[in-house]
Amino acid sequence: MTEFIVRIVQFCRRYAALVALCFFVLAGISIWLAAQRLSVDTNTDNLFAKTLPWRQHAAAFDREFPQFNDVLAVVVRGDTPEESDETAAQLAKALAADKKHFIDVSRPDADPFFRTEGLLLLGPDDLSKMLDSLMNAQPLLGPLAADPSARGLLNGVSLMAAGVRIQHADLSPYKPALDQLTQVLNNAADGHPTPLSWQGLLGSDITQQPQNVRFVLTHPVLEEGSLQPGLAATKALEKIRDTLPDVKAGRARVDYTGSVALADVQFGALTKGIVASTLVSLFLLALWLYLAMHSFRRIIPILLTLLVGFALTTGFAALAVGTLNVISVAFAVLFVGLAVDFGIQFAVRLREQRMLLDDIDLALAEGARVSGSQIAVAAAATACGFLAFSPTNFVGVAELGTIAGVGMGIALVCTLTLLPALLSLAKPVRQSKELSLPFGPKMDSWLHHHYKPVLIVFGLLGIAGLVTGARMPFDANPLNTQDPHSEPMRTLRSLADNPVTNPFNINIMVPSVEAARTLSDKLSTLPEVSSVISGATFVPPDQQASLDQLNQAQVLMLPSLDVDPSGSPVTPQALRSAISDTLDAINDAKPEMTPGSPLFGIEAALQRLAKAPDDRLMAMNEAVSRFLPAQLNSLRDALNAKAVTLQTLPESIKRDWVSPNGQVRIQVSPTVNEQDTSGLRRFVEAVQRVAPDAGGPAVTTIASADTIMQAFKQAAVLAIIAIAIVLMLVIRRLKDAGIVLLTLGMSALLTALLARSLGMAINYANIISLPLLLGVGVSFNVYFVMNWRAGMRRFVSSASARAVLFSALTTGTAFGSLALSHDLGMASMGRMLLVSLVAVLLATFIFLPALLYAINPPSQVSGTGH
Repeated sequence: MTEFIVRIVQFCRRYAALVALCFFVLAGISIWLAAQRLSVDTNTDNLFAKTLPWRQHAAAFDREFPQFNDVLAVVVRGDTPEESDETAAQLAKALAADKKHFIDVSRPDADPFFRTEGLLLLGPDDLSKMLDSLMNAQPLLGPLAADPSARGLLNGVSLMAAGVRIQHADLSPYKPALDQLTQVLNNAADGHPTPLSWQGLLGSDITQQPQNVRFVLTHPVLEEGSLQPGLAATKALEKIRDTLPDVKAGRARVDYTGSVALADVQFGALTKGIVASTLVSLFLLALWLYLAMHSFRRIIPILLTLLVGFALTTGFAALAVGTLNVISVAFAVLFVGLAVDFGIQFAVRLREQRMLLDDIDLALAEGARVSGSQIAVAAAATACGFLAFSPTNFVGVAELGTIAGVGMGIALVCTLTLLPALLSLAKPVRQSKELSLPFGPKMDSWLHHHYKPVLIVFGLLGIAGLVTGARMPFDANPLNTQDPHSEPMRTLRSLADNPVTNPFNINIMVPSVEAARTLSDKLSTLPEVSSVISGATFVPPDQQASLDQLNQAQVLMLPSLDVDPSGSPVTPQALRSAISDTLDAINDAKPEMTPGSPLFGIEAALQRLAKAPDDRLMAMNEAVSRFLPAQLNSLRDALNAKAVTLQTLPESIKRDWVSPNGQVRIQVSPTVNEQDTSGLRRFVEAVQRVAPDAGGPAVTTIASADTIMQAFKQAAVLAIIAIAIVLMLVIRRLKDAGIVLLTLGMSALLTALLARSLGMAINYANIISLPLLLGVGVSFNVYFVMNWRAGMRRFVSSASARAVLFSALTTGTAFGSLALSHDLGMASMGRMLLVSLVAVLLATFIFLPALLYAINPPSQVSGTGH
């Protein structure tokens, strides 16, 4: 093989200009192909093979319920439930009008069904509690219906005070609501009126929605070919949000999340600062090359070779893959970081030969003779490490493995053809400066005399690394590779404690409402489950009993809810009179009032309002009555509920819970304590024991983690076998191949130890450090072992060691640009790659020389530097 490589180098040197021209033309064609055919897939679901059972289950669910895909979810939080409703309604109307950016808009929690039949969805106990609360509030409802204003409310408070005075009525159930009224009255007296929540005052949140949260869902218009296809829609949403009255007043907050926003943020993070980091990386790369070569006539050919190799690899990616994903886009950094090693090795050995030979042509041939086979073995081993992932179901890394693996072959070809041609044209001058590292001779001598304690220390470190590696945690949550400070992630995290909006739920499909009800009852008993909602939830089983309760409540309450439109106008004088009457009623009730009675707070607030100017009184009336008519209408509608069947269920509800072919969806949510990786696994396993066909985000998260780990194991076995075969074919000595593999194993154990010490965990992004560890580790080790076979006994002070060190520096610079990425997944990949690189250097520069001294200890550290 060595003579074949030498002949190739001599041919390329002889026809240098033609060879360079051919490569530049091929590079230009490759760049054109990439520009025409290469795109980026922002869908992280496609990181895994579509043939996997859980992917097929997810695809089947998506076909049945396509409305859950490509969603931009908007979360509205107001200071009161009514303000949340009002702001959400205004937002939905504005979004629906913007057809340029939004396909459709819906408000699932504001469906008319919940307004009219919402009370039927309550359990018997909850319904009785709700109706009791409304009955207790009836003394307020009558005056309010007759006079839906602050005047009517004050008349109701007067009646409550009379109830305390005459009947010793207990107002403790009303304390939270009356305290809220006190706060509203005080705010109005201060000149900062805030609206009163009638849902809180009457205890009648018919929809039973969580806190003050409301949702607006929209399918945005996605821009094809963009790394952030939903960005324009998101910007339009933000612009509309800022115009909403309650948002401008600081009374409501509108945030957004969803698959579209999360993907946009992730790919935006990938591109953020990429120009600056690339320029810094290129500067550092040139710096390391200069320190290694001290000659621009060597540096420029290496850089040109690197750029041509990168262009050819990109062209291959366009032809072989066509679409990159969030992981495979890293091939660019990996190629630069790894391929530069071949060029440095070749150029350093050429410089070494030029110290002996004046003729550049002879030096090129001898340099190829000395380094060509070593570079070929290193490239083959590195390619094996990457290509081992190609047959796995982890498509994200499989594609990266294919591109980077072939890229290593392309880099090898460029190094042995284009680089010699460019060096021949550049004709670098001879240099007589010593090539060894400054600390090399002393380190070689120390390792020679202390190889036994060094090996003992590494043995202990290896044991610690083995224990650590076995306990290395795996973070299966893809959300943990997102920026936690981005708006979509902050919003999503804020919803995690709500079972209905928890991002890690499970979906199950059953053939009927009865089956859904039976399975839901079983799932509800599981300790890992917080809630179960299904299509059967909206068709309650015991409706007649609930309807009877509502009929009784109608008879008693509906007359109190009929608004009298002929009431007298509200004036400041009328409000002052009502305030005076209420103060008198409270004063009369004081002998019977308990020390903590909420009427004391109302009395103090009314005394302040009695002295307030007319405009503040009218502002108070507006704040108090703003949401009253709507609440009274809502109460009337809720008390007029009708029986619900699957056939009468509104299409707006039915489409989210019953598939077109009649399958009923069940949504199962985990408890708060089951949201880390281990907890999610317990949750999924518990549910699947009851419903083996369960799918959904929680199942996908755990299944993807298992797929990644399976790919990790499969690729590790394949890579080690392939690398062992390459070593045996080239080195042809079992002992030498074993030394390389043993050092590689030590690098892996040190990586595990260092990573765990730094608190790092394996995730779907940084698992790519495995092929790097195998590839770089083998390539560096091969240089030392093959030199050792050739008789070298000065390892760290050799020219190869100098090339390895500066190659590691250039590689580390490339990986450092990943570590500084704004995307957490890419940053975790960069950090793990740097840790792996440090582990490889420790094993190569310390463990391997000590091992070689132990296997064949010389009488003294001697021999050439080679």
